[in-house]
Amino acid sequence: MAEIKTKQHEANVTDFILSFAETEQKQKDSFELVKIMQEYTGFEPKMWGPSIIGFGMYHYKSDRSKQEGDWPLVGFSPRKAAISLYVYMGTPEQDKLLQEFGKFKMGKGCIYVKKLSDINIEVLKKMMGETITALREKYGN
Repeated sequence: MAEIKTKQHEANVTDFILSFAETEQKQKDSFELVKIMQEYTGFEPKMWGPSIIGFGMYHYKSDRSKQEGDWPLVGFSPRKAAISLYVYMGTPEQDKLLQEFGKFKMGKGCIYVKKLSDINIEVLKKMMGETITALREKYGN
């Protein structure tokens, strides 16, 4: 079985944002997201793989394969096309919250936003809470 490449490491989050986020707006939004996610979760930001900033951690085991590993509870990546938010588990409550979330696109495992001002930050916090609760119910603390 292939080894999971996206692992937590000790690279500096600030240095990553300054070098990876290509526009001043994306850098500003990234630093604001770090502040919001850190305050909400109580976890320090950590780098995961080459481009994800994660908060907290859980250990998962796949229901469909033998794959297992660690992954952040919530996180984001300031990618070129959009900011990828890893805050969605597909719960019924989250599906309701999406109606109030603002301007976004859905990916397979994340939500894409162009800029933070496009979304409702209070709804983002509720989404994070739902994700953390769902993950802890499924995988434990």
